[in-house]
Amino acid sequence: MKLAIMQPYIFPYIGYFQLINAVDKFVVYDNIEYTKKGWINRNRILLNGKAGYFTFPLKKDSDYLHIGQRRLSASFKEEKLKLFRKITGAYKKADQFETVFPLLHAIINSEEENLFKFIHHSLQEMCKFLDIKTEFIISSEIPIDHSLTSQDKVIAICKAMNAATYINSAGGMDLYSKEIFKQQNIDLIFIKSNAAEYGQFKNEFVPGLSIIDVLMFNSKEKVKELLNWGYTII
Repeated sequence: MKLAIMQPYIFPYIGYFQLINAVDKFVVYDNIEYTKKGWINRNRILLNGKAGYFTFPLKKDSDYLHIGQRRLSASFKEEKLKLFRKITGAYKKADQFETVFPLLHAIINSEEENLFKFIHHSLQEMCKFLDIKTEFIISSEIPIDHSLTSQDKVIAICKAMNAATYINSAGGMDLYSKEIFKQQNIDLIFIKSNAAEYGQFKNEFVPGLSIIDVLMFNSKEKVKELLNWGYTII
């Protein structure tokens, strides 16, 4: 069984979905600390030919709370309207807008206020749209010592899930040792997303944007090709 583990990110870049698509089960962390200035509740879309941020506002709370304990701000109801206008203004002339916007509208209009549950639902809905059949697992529901950290925690989760192979994005190459994983009878594989260019109107290509951008400019069939072949195994 192939396994991957990641933090929850809102509308992440296509490499995140390539990782989900490459495994049988995908563990999403809900019981690790929320980190500021990351990609948990913000991402980037194409705005006037450049990368522009959008953020899902959070209720003010302790910086030490887990992701699963954070909540969206009460102002998010108003922020949703601004986000819809921003997405519409950015992509209303994109080829796939009429297909993709209703999906985004339904996801963003969720009444869920818990940050983790909101993102977890958004990831599942995106995977349904892309025909990704991978099973999602919530980290806190796995019977391990959750005080473990980094590589030790990943190995513990792999063993609890009976994973023969652990797949991680290439960004983890400095964090995890293939030799140590092998000592635990687990194969460690890294995948690196290839920055496949596609047309973004007549602008110079801006890589690394949210999956929203990929979906707006590419047919579902093309995106599924990128999911299956748009990365390199390391």
